[in-house]
Amino acid sequence: MAKHRDLIVFKKADELAFHIYKITESFPKAETFGLTSQIRKAVLSIPTNIVEGYARKSRKELTHFVSIALGSLAETEYLLEFSKRLGYCKTDVSQVEALVDEVGKLLWSFYRSL
Repeated sequence: MAKHRDLIVFKKADELAFHIYKITESFPKAETFGLTSQIRKAVLSIPTNIVEGYARKSRKELTHFVSIALGSLAETEYLLEFSKRLGYCKTDVSQVEALVDEVGKLLWSFYRSL
């Protein structure tokens, strides 16, 4: 059986988490336990829920965890936009926003395939 690492959706979600972590390195120190922590938790929840669901070896449970990942993606998308409005993103995040869209399409396709 294939591993979660073989899934394109996992690879893209992992890439998104990496980029969000890099972006948030420049957030104000006052946000360490606020927005920085929240967006990092949300984005890490996407690949980790794919991993956990895939490890359960049950289609029903995998569907449940992918559903949670979809919610975390929506949270990440909102928090990234909010961070931009606050002026916390010191670099152009358009490529990361495109990656958010790509992960969303992949997650929905994966969810529907289950």
